[in-house]
Amino acid sequence: MTDMDSRERGNDVGTLIMLGAGAETRGSAAAAIEACRADGLFKRWPIEYVPTISGGGARAEAALVWRSVRRFGELLGRHRRAVVHAHFCARAGFWRQAAFAGLALSMQRPLIVQLHGGGFESFYDGCGTPGRAAIDLLLRRAAAIVVPCRSLLHWVQRIARDAKAVCIPAPVAVTGGAADLATRPNVVLSLARLERDKGIFDLLDAMVAVRAAVPDARLVCAGDGDREAVRAAAERLGIRDAVKFVGWVGPSGKRALLENAAVLALPSYVEGLPASLLEGMAAGVPVVASTVGGIPEIVADGATGLLVPPGDKGALGRHLRRLLLDRALGARIGAAGREAVRVRHAPERVVPQLEHIYKVLGVGALVERPGPVEMRKAA
Repeated sequence: MTDMDSRERGNDVGTLIMLGAGAETRGSAAAAIEACRADGLFKRWPIEYVPTISGGGARAEAALVWRSVRRFGELLGRHRRAVVHAHFCARAGFWRQAAFAGLALSMQRPLIVQLHGGGFESFYDGCGTPGRAAIDLLLRRAAAIVVPCRSLLHWVQRIARDAKAVCIPAPVAVTGGAADLATRPNVVLSLARLERDKGIFDLLDAMVAVRAAVPDARLVCAGDGDREAVRAAAERLGIRDAVKFVGWVGPSGKRALLENAAVLALPSYVEGLPASLLEGMAAGVPVVASTVGGIPEIVADGATGLLVPPGDKGALGRHLRRLLLDRALGARIGAAGREAVRVRHAPERVVPQLEHIYKVLGVGALVERPGPVEMRKAA
């Protein structure tokens, strides 16, 4: 079916207007949208996608906002039965997305709010009284709120008790066979922004202890951020030669890094349920992560990964060293983590839960998905 066919039929079956990240953006929202697209969501449903967030500079952002406002207004005017599905991250772009959502609500269009990533609690607490009131109103008036983990669900229910919120895990594909860790080099991989909240400076301190036992251990940092500050910290610690920066990498580059890593480390202070962690687990790489946000919901300590309290550099170093030296343990944990992601996050398991919301709100599918569609009840 062509895009024109979809738009024409949309007037009869309802139309979904999806607001989210542009193709060039990064992060958990972009990863979740791309996983849904790969699973065929955009072919099964009459979705009009409007990118509202760009990864470019100020000029690119301004141009995108102008195009997005115009396009969104046209779609709202054309489709009287439209349902708006808006993807939100904390901080960056939140209020812009809220403005689009507010317009949808003012025109009495049902609104699905989907939250991605972490930091919503601190973002909310940092807003003034008018900002918190606006967030409360947005959550209460939404027809549905989708969150990726129970910790975020509890936060939503705490600040907007009557909100219609449900926990739907982020879709993550598990492909290929089990990872062969035995022959991999002693590489600790970080797939996160180079910033303090992601625990990168704790990870550098931990690598000093790791290299005392595993002299050839190296840390590969894949992510944007303050590279110079991290480089300077590594220099002060005397491990500059053991730290490699590769910048942000796309899907193929990420796969190559995961195929070469013995351990994935994410000692964050603030998280929701990070896409990079799930992708590492899906690749069979054993993970060491902190006990924040939704991470303990997927990482069972000692079974599907190893957990550390945020800021505990000693425990972080011990766990990394243990996995580098005991590759059999790493293989068992990596395999268990991979299975945990397959069971909970496989697109064929979680995307139907989102499709169920579309049906409840009156949108008709262009093509029915085979098999039963069930909504999980959040614990």
